[in-house]
Parts: sequence; C-alpha cells; structure tokens
Amino acid sequence: MDLTQPVDLVYLWVNGDDLIWRSKRRRALTQLGADHDSMAAFGNVEGRFRDNDELRYSLRALERFFPNHGHVYIVTDAQTPAWLRAHPQITVIDHRDLIPASALPTFDSGHIESYIHRIPNLSERYFYCNDDVFFGAPVKLDDWFWQGGVYVGWSDEPEVSNEPLRMDATALENACRLSNQWLHDRAPTAGHDTPMFRTFAHSPRPMRKSVLFELEKLAPELFAAVRSTVFRTWDKPTIVSDFVLRWSLANGLARVRDYAHVHVSSGHLHGPHGLDQVAVQFGKLDFFCINDTTDDAHASDPRLNQVRTVLQGLLPTPSRFEKALLASRAPGDATRHALKRHVSHHGQQAHQ
Repeated sequence: MDLTQPVDLVYLWVNGDDLIWRSKRRRALTQLGADHDSMAAFGNVEGRFRDNDELRYSLRALERFFPNHGHVYIVTDAQTPAWLRAHPQITVIDHRDLIPASALPTFDSGHIESYIHRIPNLSERYFYCNDDVFFGAPVKLDDWFWQGGVYVGWSDEPEVSNEPLRMDATALENACRLSNQWLHDRAPTAGHDTPMFRTFAHSPRPMRKSVLFELEKLAPELFAAVRSTVFRTWDKPTIVSDFVLRWSLANGLARVRDYAHVHVSSGHLHGPHGLDQVAVQFGKLDFFCINDTTDDAHASDPRLNQVRTVLQGLLPTPSRFEKALLASRAPGDATRHALKRHVSHHGQQAHQ
C-alpha cells in the first residue's frame, strides 16, 4: 500500500426539508406496508435526515485540520447543498450513479454506504464520514493508517449484551451481534477468539478500498441483506460502520487506538454539556460527533440553534467549497457573544 498517495473523503448528505425528497420518503413509507415493523428504532425520525448545516462545518474543519486531503465526494439523493460551489476538488455523487435503480429509493445510510467504495477513481485509502462527524485537531495520517491497515476506536458506550437480536435495540447494537455471529460461524480461526461486544466510535472511518471489494466476495449475503433495505432495519447488518472494522480487527488488518473524542447527542439532557466539552477541548480532539437526536423536534428548536451557534463560533472561516455569497457571511458579534455566553455558562461543568 502506497502511503504517499492522497487520502480522499466520502460524505453522505441529505436535505430532509426538500419537498421532492419528502414526497419520495412518504411514498416509500406507504409502500413498506406490513414490513413497517422491521424498521429500526429511530429509523424514520426527522433528526436522521435533518440538515442543520453540519456538512458545511465539517468541511470547514476538514480544511482547517487536514488541508492536504485528497478529493472530496458527497453522496446524495439528487440533491446539492445550496451553499456548495463548483470546485475541482469536490464531486457530488448521485445515488443513481452508485446504486442499482431496482434498489432505489433508499433512506438507510447503511445501505448507501455499502456502495461508496465503488466510486470511480476513489483512492485506496479514504475516510468515510457522516456529515455530523468533525475533525477536531490537526490530522496525522499515521494516527489513522499503518502499512498493513487502519486504526479504529471504541465508543464510550457500555458493552453490547451477548444475546440474540432485539427489536428494541439500536441498529448498531444489533450490527455488533450480527458481525460477531458471522465471524464465529464463518471464520472461527481468524484470530477472533473472544467476540468484541463493543460498538465503534462515531468517527471518520479510515477505509481501504481493496478490503471492501474483498469482503463483497467473502460475505455477499451480508451485503445483499443491507442492500435490501429501504429504511434502516433492526435485523440487518451494518457493513461499513461495523462489519468491515470488526472483520479487519479479527484478521490483523486493523488495530485499536485510543482517540481523544467527544460524542454529543443534541437531544439528550446532557447535550449542552457535550457541546461545552467540544468548545473547551477544540483543537485537541482527534474528532467529535454532534449526533442529531432531537428526533421530530421543530427546525427552530433551541437545541438545534445552539449546535449551529457553537459550530459557527468554533469554525467561522468558510472553506474553499462555499459560494462567495454565503462565504462572505462572517460570524457577527451576536454569534461570538452567544458562544462566549454558552461556554461560560456551562464551562465549569466541562472541566469537572
């Protein structure tokens, strides 16, 4: 593997307010019919599809902390961010360019991400990112890739119980169980003596394209299962965010590394405290995630405004990928003062 080649980035993005897209989503939900019970918890809430400008700020963080990155690909469903300008280093990829027409539309990120290694000209090493994941400190590629593979990090969540799949479990918990079961059944001698019943951190995912192509041949049933979904389901695998990482660990192609990171659930009671941690530790975090768990809250919900205020305060400088009209909108005094008030009000907790 050539460690001197540029490392590309692939983002998934959706504008959940787009009327055409919403109509498509409603039709798909109606057609789901009796299969509605297969949907995973929180599989169709607004927070899963809401655009709160996370991608815009994630690209600002990318430009600040990883300026020597490779090409950027944004995978969308016939959409383009209004603020995005044409640039030779960024390409918008439509679902129809990756996914067979017979499998569309799909609203399951696990389904979509199972195809991204097929993007033409994608680099061998690349980062896969959800738009709510941000680099939070200067990127050193040696912290993410090594000659033989990649590094992965565990989440701070409790271990997943070793039991059968549960309808009330999160999709990632069940994905952990499915991956471990596959490894136990299909590759018992792959150095996977003790199942790893932990979930992976919501991070930029360091990936190797060749591994994804290899696994498509090795585990076609898992790819077929996740590629059958319309919405996220509780009993289907998660390929990129779990299986690939767990298989790589079992086969010596991944190593665990401790990353400085913060995971914020914006709809959780402790969401403001998590934002405080990001603000206080910004510049020292390998990455952070601000997960929209406000679910079906109104777009004007103060928790969403708070996220935008903090991100604008931390990342005020537009990236090269923003249109001049929006790029000229520097953060005003109100935004800066709001961030200052926010951090000073909760900052004492952030240090405890």
